[in-house]
Amino acid sequence: QVQLVESGGGLVQTGGSLRLSCAASGRTFSRYVMGWFRQAPGKEREFVAAINWMGYSIHYSDSVKGRFTVSRENAKNTGYLQMNSLRPDDTAVYYCAARFSDIVSSTASMYDYWGQGTQVTVSS
Repeated sequence: QVQLVESGGGLVQTGGSLRLSCAASGRTFSRYVMGWFRQAPGKEREFVAAINWMGYSIHYSDSVKGRFTVSRENAKNTGYLQMNSLRPDDTAVYYCAARFSDIVSSTASMYDYWGQGTQVTVSS
């Protein structure tokens, strides 16, 4: 079992920045991919970014590439999503997820554990 808790969401103006954190506990001695997804009202959950255990395999969705940066500190069992140049269409609930594999995936069903989500709202 892995428990994931996101933090760092909030309200920000267009062009602003936020840094989301995802704290993991439980079965953290096993290597896992950390993924970030988001879900806007009335829309399906969509992939944002993912990073493997050692951090050498990283994947971003086209909509956030160049604006968002995913990272992790395994010693702290924590992952991060730095979000810059935020736009109103980035407004969503952001979720982190863990996948017990070393292969990053953009498919939500490939992830084993999920956090409860944190709201990000970007005002125009």
